[in-house]
Amino acid sequence: MKLPQSVQIIEVGPRDGFQSIKEWIPTELKLQIIDDLIKSNFKKIEITSFVHPKAIPQMKDAKEIVRFLHQKYKNSDVDFVALVPNLFGAKAAYEAGIKEVTYVISASEAHNRANVKRTPEESFEELTELRNSLPDLRINLAIATVFGCPYEGDIAIDQVKWMIKKALHVEVESITLADTIGVANPLQMYTVLTNLKKDFKEVDFALHLHDTRGMGLANVLMALECGVSKFESALGGLGGCPFAPGAAGNIASEDLVNMLENMGIKTGVDLTKLLDTVKIVKNNIKPILTSHMAYVDNCIVGGK
Repeated sequence: MKLPQSVQIIEVGPRDGFQSIKEWIPTELKLQIIDDLIKSNFKKIEITSFVHPKAIPQMKDAKEIVRFLHQKYKNSDVDFVALVPNLFGAKAAYEAGIKEVTYVISASEAHNRANVKRTPEESFEELTELRNSLPDLRINLAIATVFGCPYEGDIAIDQVKWMIKKALHVEVESITLADTIGVANPLQMYTVLTNLKKDFKEVDFALHLHDTRGMGLANVLMALECGVSKFESALGGLGGCPFAPGAAGNIASEDLVNMLENMGIKTGVDLTKLLDTVKIVKNNIKPILTSHMAYVDNCIVGGK
């Protein structure tokens, strides 16, 4: 197998994971968990999203979260990222101190309309305005529903290619391909990635995978074989898109770290400390998690 020596894991639990929790999570608890994720040695964390509180009430403390973390970690090497649905959210994130945002456009028109009430073309128009308005803000374009849509089903690969070309024209810094509802299988993963990498050799894609059908880690393995070395995941397997009916949580960070480290692929993440953080989530936020490692006795963590 053609496997990398190391990978980058981007922790998205404080955003993608927390947004699906209906009961309010105290800001202090969110900050404690983010602190512990930093102690676990994550170098890039999606900490919140700048959305309207009526859409996702859990994110109403976004400015407070960002300002506190930037003050505490202003001299650290940790990158904090916020998701934004539009130019208004991007400006608010930038004013709060965010240096990089994830801007989401769905490959499915129906999902994009449900998510941000616009067509993909209209979203790209706003992305262009965002790029011009905030030229020093790093932009990661997340292309949602690449592997399937809850409203439209299969997504044509040509639609995804059109979006990547548009993104490169806008000069975004990075592109993430998302299996928003967790329907991808390893053969589909191989087919899509080899097709895209053939046409876009210069793009270092990241993957955002959900685990609805239990194939998340199998898809990671296939993606590694295809040369992908950046993955977004959430502690505990938290997550789920509010505008994607039936979508389960993300691949669990601790399961991903465990698999990769046991394969000899370096993640830089301290699994023991991460599992301690997962316990905080279990005890204070969500007692039943989809993660496997959340239920493994510490005495066998790291065993091969």
